[in-house]
Amino acid sequence: MFPTKLSSGVNQLHKKLTRRCFLAKPSGRILCSYYSTWPAAKKSPSFDYVIVGAGSAGCVLANRLSENKDESVLLLEAGPKDLFLNSTRLSWKIHMPAALTYNLCNDKYNWFYHTTRQRHMDGRVMYWPRGRVWGGSSSLNAMVYIRGHAEDYNRWHREGATGWNYEHCLPYFKKAQTHELGADRYRGGSGPLHVSRGKTDHPLHHAFIQAGQQAGYPFTDDMNGYQQEGVGWMDMTIYKGKRWSTASAYLRPVLARPNLTAQVRCLTTKILFQGSKAIGVEYIQNGEKKKAFAEKQVILSGGAINSPQVLMLSGVGNADDLKKLDIPIVSHLPGVGSNLQDHMEIYVQQECTKPITLYKAQKLPYMMKIGLEWLLKQTGYGATAHLESGGFIRSRAGVSHPDVQFHFLPSMVVDHGRAKSKMEAFQVHVGPMRSTSKGSIKLKSKNPLEHPIIEPNYLSTEEDVWEFRECVKLSREIFAQRAFDEFRGRELLPGSQVQSDREIDAFVRQKAESAYHPSCTCKMGQPTDPMAVVDPEARVLGVENLRVVDASIMPSMVSGNLNAPTIMIAEKAADAIKGVPTLHDPGVPVYQPPTTERQQ
Repeated sequence: MFPTKLSSGVNQLHKKLTRRCFLAKPSGRILCSYYSTWPAAKKSPSFDYVIVGAGSAGCVLANRLSENKDESVLLLEAGPKDLFLNSTRLSWKIHMPAALTYNLCNDKYNWFYHTTRQRHMDGRVMYWPRGRVWGGSSSLNAMVYIRGHAEDYNRWHREGATGWNYEHCLPYFKKAQTHELGADRYRGGSGPLHVSRGKTDHPLHHAFIQAGQQAGYPFTDDMNGYQQEGVGWMDMTIYKGKRWSTASAYLRPVLARPNLTAQVRCLTTKILFQGSKAIGVEYIQNGEKKKAFAEKQVILSGGAINSPQVLMLSGVGNADDLKKLDIPIVSHLPGVGSNLQDHMEIYVQQECTKPITLYKAQKLPYMMKIGLEWLLKQTGYGATAHLESGGFIRSRAGVSHPDVQFHFLPSMVVDHGRAKSKMEAFQVHVGPMRSTSKGSIKLKSKNPLEHPIIEPNYLSTEEDVWEFRECVKLSREIFAQRAFDEFRGRELLPGSQVQSDREIDAFVRQKAESAYHPSCTCKMGQPTDPMAVVDPEARVLGVENLRVVDASIMPSMVSGNLNAPTIMIAEKAADAIKGVPTLHDPGVPVYQPPTTERQQ
């Protein structure tokens, strides 16, 4: 028995030494003098975990899984770092909150996706920006921190994602968060993700909140707490005047850990399998094809487009589709890329009769002044994304919890911010939260450099058409309240000429846009569900050592923005991967409307 134990011990020592030497490679420093005495076990490096995608979920996982210093983690990101000359301040297009539209307008940090022509939207091709940089879309988004409604997570549980009800998800929202207003039953007080409220105190934000109440909706002091329903102040992932992405919150603070390796400009082309067991990934970096092996697990965190794309390129997906592209089948999972869901929104815009909007701030002299103040002090108009107020309401009687969301902006947006506004105006972004239209992600070819086919199938149901029509009417009703009397000019969009249901429907088809919330393409569920892709612990069905952890595993859309739920998903999945008991807050109270027999 002694020789066997000795051999086992030597193998374990060899494994640790070779791993530690690789982790030291970026600095060129050898941590172990024994390295040269042992032959290399593999030509490619090996880690315990290989995470694909340093976005909203991947940064969380890299942090949490590397907390154990005895386990090594490789994080691969297709895009660059979120720094310029190692500075966040110099990388102002990412880190200045007010500069968010810059990266929506080019492909430097952005996958720059586009959909197919939408047959229910007058044949329009829709623009889908997605983050390709440390922090992923949390480095591009509007920094709105919204968790969704408690009933969204209870619905997940009923849909087969057992253990993902609100009582089991709320503790992970709290674990992630430090809210500037302090901890309570719903807010976190010691997490890495800093969350704040707006500081501009803009009169138009006050007018929107007052108008919402005048229209009959309640005020809520915390949309992420006990009561989502109503109008009020929104939370934002902004800290000390800077965007607080998951790269800022989770990744950069732990880059010095010797067991964490973060590589950039690495396009993952496929998962490596040994039979049905995931053993690593293949990727391209600086034009060179490379491999990295995972001794425990490969984790995809590429998001609702990239994660199903990598699965399909690797032979995991609908076998009929993969055979057409001559991709060898590893596992027939027809749900991969199916069930695509997204929020759309429409802008209802109103001319402002007073020169108090952000119109002047978008002129060059003022932009330079705002930028200089932010660079020097991280304060002023550059230190906010200006989406500081909003609300959630129910579209009609019989709806149990809000299905319409408002974001109010004291300015006007034209073409995703790619064109400048032309006048003093304000707007509300409004859209339904639980649309019934579903689409798909499919491969265009087996070339990993080619974007997949994105078919959201927008407005394909009569219910969705009706809900958008109501969104326009409800927005107009709020803008017609007396709180806006001193500010309200003519209606710019849809315009006074648009009145009938038919005219409103045509306006929606012509002007609605994605709210940038794609999800649900690797649905979480039970193995008995033929369209499920991962089980409730985010393990890919039908294969071994492979998980997906990002917004793609949502069984259905949440009623709100996706960044906060995606971070929660990663926090909860990290505990599952580490094998620790899940957190639980039983009996947490949630607001119920006095009646659902009427709309409000």
